[in-house]
Amino acid sequence: MCHTLSPYFLRLNSGNHSCRYFTATFNLYINECDTLPDACKGGMICINHYGGYFCLPQNALITINNVDEEHTTNRAPPPHVPLPAVPVLRSNYQITSNQRLISVQCPVGFSADKFNICRDVNECVPSSPCQHQCYNLPGSFLCQCDQGFELNPDHLSCHDVDECLLSSYICPWQCVNQPGSYSCICPEGYQLQGTRMCQDINECVTGPNCSEDQMCWNYFGGYRCYPRNPCQEPYVQTAEGHCSCQSMGACRGLPPSIVYKYISITSERSVPADIFQIQATSVFPNMHNTFRIKGGNEYGQFFLRRSSNISAMLVMSRALVGPREHVLDLEMVTQNSALSYRSSSLLRLTIIVGPYAF
Repeated sequence: MCHTLSPYFLRLNSGNHSCRYFTATFNLYINECDTLPDACKGGMICINHYGGYFCLPQNALITINNVDEEHTTNRAPPPHVPLPAVPVLRSNYQITSNQRLISVQCPVGFSADKFNICRDVNECVPSSPCQHQCYNLPGSFLCQCDQGFELNPDHLSCHDVDECLLSSYICPWQCVNQPGSYSCICPEGYQLQGTRMCQDINECVTGPNCSEDQMCWNYFGGYRCYPRNPCQEPYVQTAEGHCSCQSMGACRGLPPSIVYKYISITSERSVPADIFQIQATSVFPNMHNTFRIKGGNEYGQFFLRRSSNISAMLVMSRALVGPREHVLDLEMVTQNSALSYRSSSLLRLTIIVGPYAF
């Protein structure tokens, strides 16, 4: 019994019962690349050879080395039958055909498998060339940095981004850069709320250092102690922060009453800004009220805007830089021309400007 070895066919000699090997004619040659329209998938190029075919990418460069083989009719064919040369040329890939050996030289990023097909090499495993994150691509790879880092010119390593240099408004007071991140620090008198906000600490609640005869007043970034009884002769305290004159003779030329108030504002507040409203506590018919800043406004940082017959708004016209304290005397004059009546009351307003703009 004779066994054929493609692409050869055999004929049994009747005389000596030997096998003769004949080379297949060109008419028996089958080109699978022509007969099988979908022989190669994914845009691969079909390369035909005797007895089969293989698939390569579009940019393949194929070089075939021919090896002459002598055939005789007196002996059996060699165990390895040489493959005929296939004159097909492409680009970038090189294929060498020598007897049954086919070697494929793939470009960078690809390697040949056992079927001599160039497969993509996953450069990200088992050892990543990237400092942080590695993403495999066909024939290559891509490095990406973690949040807070940027890729270096070598496209492999990463360097930290100093977020504190990106903007002066990233933190209200002080920004501290950290690897891949940053943190905000608040000044004394403030505590960090969340990650970027400085919240004022109310020292009057957490534990003031004021004496018993003093009241604690919290302002932005600190606190101050003021006397619980601010009244001075000839005035007498009649209520909290309220001083009245008990002797008309002793208070001649002075307002009959003085009310003490305190407010806090931040430094460098935008202007104009409404900061305090003054209003009459008693309303009488046919009385006319006027308002003015009697003292403490030597540099013209404030003015009064009359809202109605019984109220006016204190407006800050120039930005104030803290820490500092302003004391304004706001006067309301009540008069009735028909009755020849005139009276005044004084509101002594203490404005504490904090050291920061928050």
